[in-house]
Amino acid sequence: QVQLVESGGGSVQPGDSLKLSCAGSGFTFSNKTVGWFRQIPGKDRVFVAALNVDDGNTYYADSVKGRFTISVDNDKNTLFLEMNNLKPEDTALYYCAADKFIVMVVTPGLSPDYWGQGTQVTVSS
Repeated sequence: QVQLVESGGGSVQPGDSLKLSCAGSGFTFSNKTVGWFRQIPGKDRVFVAALNVDDGNTYYADSVKGRFTISVDNDKNTLFLEMNNLKPEDTALYYCAADKFIVMVVTPGLSPDYWGQGTQVTVSS
């Protein structure tokens, strides 16, 4: 059974850092593109970052470039999102996702095959 489980969310102040984790089971991240999305109530889920596990290429939304870093530990089949200099507008439910095809992860309107259940990040003073 394919499963993605996020962890690491929490409540922080502006300027703080958090590192989200996403543990995969039932499949391997090899030959996949993995990514992070976020959603606030009443809004669509939006792309945050992606990583092509095979070639190491990374992709980021403009709003997080220079602040967020996506990475993967292939031995542990775990995806990470390191978030620095957090802002109140980063507050959202964060989801990890994976798909065999990169277009499914980075293209607006398309949806990866595999999703986690989400972890809440709240940035507030």
